[in-house]
Amino acid sequence: MNKFPVTTKGAELLREELHRLKTVDRPNVITAIAEARAQGDLSENAEYDAARERQGFIEGRILELEAKLANAQVIDPKLLDDDDRVVFGCTVELLDTGTQETVVYQIVGEDEADLKVGKISYSSPIAKALIGKSSGDVAEVRTPGGVKEVEILDVKYL
Repeated sequence: MNKFPVTTKGAELLREELHRLKTVDRPNVITAIAEARAQGDLSENAEYDAARERQGFIEGRILELEAKLANAQVIDPKLLDDDDRVVFGCTVELLDTGTQETVVYQIVGEDEADLKVGKISYSSPIAKALIGKSSGDVAEVRTPGGVKEVEILDVKYL
């Protein structure tokens, strides 16, 4: 598996989820399976089937998180200083030249992306258009609605 970038905050969130799955969710589902098994006939026991399905999901997610953390390239945005260039982990303020609206995005890993809180994946069209550019540059972003132009107002390494 290839290395993939993740911010320090993103790696911490993955570790927290893994810890919760191993210390809280896994023991809870084992208890639920034992309780359902104690009810008798397993062939018609919906609680047992649901608990086993939940156990399969938890075990799969644990394996997925362990693999992701083993292959993560953790990048601390605070340690970056790329002469005002847009790079992974930076926070960028943009001006949509068509609507004159400003937006702020942080470029993060795919698991961290959440547009509602201003975090976009490095593999998104807008991030791809921005990476490598500097403050004052204009980037063309290809969207389903057509090409948009955005001007980079500020680049921060927070």
